[in-house]
Amino acid sequence: MIPSVPTLHSERFRLRPLVRDDARALFPTLGDPQQCLYLTRPAFGSEEELWGWLAEPGWNGRTWIAEDGEGEVVARVVAVPTDDPEVEEIGYITCAHRQGEGIARECTAALLAYLLGEEGKREVIAEVDAENIASIRLLDRLGFHRSALHIAFEETHKGVCDVAIYTLSRER
Repeated sequence: MIPSVPTLHSERFRLRPLVRDDARALFPTLGDPQQCLYLTRPAFGSEEELWGWLAEPGWNGRTWIAEDGEGEVVARVVAVPTDDPEVEEIGYITCAHRQGEGIARECTAALLAYLLGEEGKREVIAEVDAENIASIRLLDRLGFHRSALHIAFEETHKGVCDVAIYTLSRER
């Protein structure tokens, strides 16, 4: 059973469960090939295709949509269970027109506080394309450390990629 998606808050943002209209707000970012360079799949061709992916019934992860004080969707953060019930994997993307405002850091920090605090997870991991410097810098700022580097690990729409695993433990 997938745990619930409670509403979370950071200083500037409300993180709430996904709704159908979020595909419209996220499509300008997730429909842009440059913004999707480090995803494991290419950019989405339509809002309908994006919604099918966001709301995939077989996916066992959870999505939070971050809204600013005006109700504008600014980011998506996710938590996905691993084989170990005490370890969760996270992911994040900020809407293209709001990048550079510290949104990913603030919203991911709120998610981490929830996962490590309220849910009592022992560890949180992030899997990142080794060329995604912006994401790696964010993980470093949040206190993660690189725990593994898998060379030529995954083939995506941009070719064969090295993948780095970053870890944040509750004890650190």
